[in-house]
Amino acid sequence: METETLQTEPKILTIKEICHLNEVTYEVPIYQRDYAWGKGEIFALIQDIYDSHLPEDWKPRYFIGTLVTSPSQKGNQVYEIIDGQQRLTTIKFILNVLDEKKLNDLPNIKLSYRARKKSNDTLQSISGEGVKDKHDEYDQGILNGFKYTKAAIDDVIPKDKLESFIKYFQNNVHLIHYQVPDDIDLNHYYEIMNSRGKQLKKHEILKVRLIDVLAPEDKAKFYPLWESCSEMGVYIQQKYRQKFPDKMIFAKIPFVPFDNCEITGFDRLPADKDNNTGKKSISEIIKIKPKDADEQQTTKDIKVTFQPIIDFPNFLLVVLKLTCMKDENLRSKKIILNDKNLLEEFDKAKPFDANFVKRFGFNLLKAKYFLDNYLVHQSHEDNAEDATIENNPWKLQYWDDGDKTLKNLTGDRDVQRKLVQLLSMFEVTFDQIQQKNYLFYCLLHLFHAPVQNQNVAGYYDFVSNLARKYFFDYYLTEEKSRDFDETILSDKKPYPNITLTNKDYNFTSIYGDGNGTEAPPKTPPSFVFNYLDYLLWEKYFCNIRGKKEEHYERINFFKNKLGCSDFGLDVFDKFYFSRTRNTLEHYFPRAQAQANLDVKNDGVPTKMQIECFGNYTMIAGDENSSGSDKFPVEKLDRYLGTHKKFKEPRVGVASLKFMIMMQMCLDNHNDNNRAWRREWKFDDITLHQNKMLAFLKVK
Repeated sequence: METETLQTEPKILTIKEICHLNEVTYEVPIYQRDYAWGKGEIFALIQDIYDSHLPEDWKPRYFIGTLVTSPSQKGNQVYEIIDGQQRLTTIKFILNVLDEKKLNDLPNIKLSYRARKKSNDTLQSISGEGVKDKHDEYDQGILNGFKYTKAAIDDVIPKDKLESFIKYFQNNVHLIHYQVPDDIDLNHYYEIMNSRGKQLKKHEILKVRLIDVLAPEDKAKFYPLWESCSEMGVYIQQKYRQKFPDKMIFAKIPFVPFDNCEITGFDRLPADKDNNTGKKSISEIIKIKPKDADEQQTTKDIKVTFQPIIDFPNFLLVVLKLTCMKDENLRSKKIILNDKNLLEEFDKAKPFDANFVKRFGFNLLKAKYFLDNYLVHQSHEDNAEDATIENNPWKLQYWDDGDKTLKNLTGDRDVQRKLVQLLSMFEVTFDQIQQKNYLFYCLLHLFHAPVQNQNVAGYYDFVSNLARKYFFDYYLTEEKSRDFDETILSDKKPYPNITLTNKDYNFTSIYGDGNGTEAPPKTPPSFVFNYLDYLLWEKYFCNIRGKKEEHYERINFFKNKLGCSDFGLDVFDKFYFSRTRNTLEHYFPRAQAQANLDVKNDGVPTKMQIECFGNYTMIAGDENSSGSDKFPVEKLDRYLGTHKKFKEPRVGVASLKFMIMMQMCLDNHNDNNRAWRREWKFDDITLHQNKMLAFLKVK
């Protein structure tokens, strides 16, 4: 292999490539600490590399970390190690041990210490013939490191796996190598490194891999694209306008961001000329924004920030999956939306070339636009005391780059409000970052919606039908191995299939009705309760709200539809999906349920009868932590206060189903024929359950 010249841009190098920089010597400067890795760190590294080379855990690329160097004043291809000397020294130890075991010459790393004769002599003593017995004259840290490395390889790697391990170690283990300019202020560098941590994150490694296949002119377009998209809590229009004030990146029409503008694909994106030379400052290399960057902004440049619903690494996986959906060969490779395996998931798209990276980059820009402008986020604290239907903490707004203001996604107030509730219902249900399948399906629709549905009304229809699809075709099926993609996606086209296919909508056959002698096979998931609350709110919003002659409709709504007396409409006005509603509670508690049916207990439910949808409710975890063992009537004081009024915002945002259950219990409490603590019998549970299942249109 020819001698390779070290590059200013970060490069991904295999161990073999590092070793074949024949004329290069890596020097540990005097200000660096001595070698300090211990037994635990060395054993863990070798075990992890060995596991990654086995067929069952195969990783095409194992990233061992970063190496940052700077040209030495000595010249002659000598480079000071600024960061990475511990792992580079350990790599040298591993190569030494493997060389001895193979009894042939493996390439190795030229490593030395400046002004440390003892350390240099020790390094020389462990090459080739092994360690000489002069411990007092040698560097004990280096001796121990070599000893632990030899012991780890002996213990971890079976003899019959040694050949494959050597091959994997040389060709599949990688370093990210930065060579910083020779005029850099190293004191400033260490200040930055200490403030951010020394190890590259997976998405930073991914960025290097993607940029590595691009031509210089395309790198200058990819840099600002990646930087702008990675700031998840800022509208992408603002980021690009700040960087390229004279370019019209996005159209004024909110639904179709790249129509009627000059950007139709990656090749037409503006380039950052400052990055085009490949000569970056240390701040740009490490990707840390200067501390006073925000202070330099003018009033007009002030960013509108929000709380993002997904982080950047997981968003990259969503965009990867979007990109693969257009390619039939890649569509069959299931992309798992979990950043733990970020690099491995991108390896599924290999071998990716410049065309793939450009397509992915442009999709990243489009997806960030739709995420910012078409998915809900929160702009202030959850559970605000003044929360109403008009002041919901969940926002669905787009950034108008012309007026430089936020505007509701649509002027149709009814569609706007229903979309906010639907999307926040999904978000509260799937609050784990790795569970954002719904987010992927929404973006897939926005990417590929038929022309007739490329408007906000069509988007609302899609989200509404997606919720129905989740409920009927996923949660009302008994197939245990089924996943969301099998339910929602079609193998024949890169677009969600939201036609209902489940014809047997029998809810109680899956989740039980309390009449059995055994616990039901499944406990209803949180989505079922959240979807029901949305349907309850939608019924109020579409049929009851704002009607002047509403008396009959209102009585019918509460008495016949909900099964309780009128507790007012304020609860519905104030209702929104709070992130705090994360715990499933038995309204009639297990502690008070009787073990066996006994007529003397006057209808107190049995332990089997309370295990059903009619007795469950979603509630905030902190509210459920105390008082959960109290009888239902005793919980009224806790949740409603001494006046037993449904006015408190913390109750109003909890669960509409829970409001109905408590009102039924309160109605029974006011009934003189009901005995104390008999306000919530199994007959009440069954009645409530049937009323709610009617809203869900199941039995």
